[in-house]
Amino acid sequence: MTAPAPALRMGTAAGRGTLLAAILASGMVFLDTTVVNVALPRLGAELKASVADLQWTVNGYLLTLAAFVLLGGALGDRFGRRRVFLIGVAWFATASVLCGLAQGTGWLIVARFLQGAGGALLTPGSLSVLQASFHRDDRGRAIGTWSGLSGVSTALGPLLGGWLIDALSWRWIFFINLPLAVAVVLAALRWVPESRDVAASRTGATRRFDVGGALLGALGLGGVTYALIDAPARGGRSPAVLVSVLVGVLAVAAFVLVERRRGEAAMLPTKLFGSRLFSVLNVFTVVVYAALGGFTFFLAVFLQNGIGWSALRTGLATVPMTLLLLVGSPRAGALSAKIGPRLPLTVGPVIAAGGLLLLRRIGPGASYWVDVLPGVVLFGAGLTLVVAPLTTSVLAAVADRFAGVASGFNNAASRAGGLLAVAALPLLVGLSGTGYEQKAALTDAFRGALLWCAGLLLLGAVLAGLLVHRPGKGRTPS
Repeated sequence: MTAPAPALRMGTAAGRGTLLAAILASGMVFLDTTVVNVALPRLGAELKASVADLQWTVNGYLLTLAAFVLLGGALGDRFGRRRVFLIGVAWFATASVLCGLAQGTGWLIVARFLQGAGGALLTPGSLSVLQASFHRDDRGRAIGTWSGLSGVSTALGPLLGGWLIDALSWRWIFFINLPLAVAVVLAALRWVPESRDVAASRTGATRRFDVGGALLGALGLGGVTYALIDAPARGGRSPAVLVSVLVGVLAVAAFVLVERRRGEAAMLPTKLFGSRLFSVLNVFTVVVYAALGGFTFFLAVFLQNGIGWSALRTGLATVPMTLLLLVGSPRAGALSAKIGPRLPLTVGPVIAAGGLLLLRRIGPGASYWVDVLPGVVLFGAGLTLVVAPLTTSVLAAVADRFAGVASGFNNAASRAGGLLAVAALPLLVGLSGTGYEQKAALTDAFRGALLWCAGLLLLGAVLAGLLVHRPGKGRTPS
């Protein structure tokens, strides 16, 4: 049961203002997800960062975002969606300013951890506010508008970021969030209605949060990530690496036990995994998004340090991929609804892998039109066949009342895939220290990384071809 809230309509000032707040807020998070990779070479040179420092700059954000996004959604349901949303916006903006002011890599990495935690409060809130506030007849249109315009920020992120980096400094990719956050706060205070889960409040559930589960999840991801990033410098048998692996594995095991014991009060009810399709789709998500995360990390660094492109030109390089996703995803979703998800989820990764193999030929003097664009377009086309069918199938694989937690977990799985790829790939291709500044070492690492990413995509295709079926059978019981 939800507290009564004004049934906002799309044509009213309150409806437009609420939609504006949600779009700008989620746009900040999507912007920072795509733009930081473009800035890595510049901030690395200015702060004298190692490869490990660059990995943590990306992964600090992903780690806390993935670990706490489900808890952030629960906090909004219990204490008020607008309230937690506004806290997330203020937190995210403050952490962004700290990122922009960083005088060293340690400062920047800590600020990125904080930024991810703010994003975990903000991300679920931007959608749940729309779901709870709009009239039923306008809700679908509002969410569709939110999805489309938030996606535009993803497309503009590398372009805007590249321009800011070249014209001003890498620091401005973080400072740009401050005016956006001010606009969100003003709009939310003026127009966004408050809503919360009344049933949970009446039963006293506001006092029982699965904080333990969230912390164990973060510790598990963090332990494994630390080991993968630190192994090149310390050696795979060093005590620090071995202890972090042990801590990570034990934390993951404890997380499973805690969630099973808490039952439906858990952050992640283990009942969901009674659906084999749900389990398979989330493994598929980790694999495919690991390939995406590893590819975007290496491509941005290689285009600038390997072949000498500007930040703006690097940002422009991946815009066609994002435009394909924006235009093609609705059509891919409709196709999946007609024929089922197995074919799109099998063919899409194969096409994307072909794009990565084409991109391995990039080298000094590369032409964008001949050497870069065909591979980017092929990769984007393959990914377009995956994203919408995957999301739809994950939600259809469980009972309707689990839709929120299923969507949240799948979002966390995609972040975790990128996190693990950025942690593991430099180790697998032998890139460490300041190797990203040396063209020969970076070129070899880039080509090796794309092979690994293509292999992950092909593994995803095999999983989908063998184990994915049309949702309906084997749904999680209600």
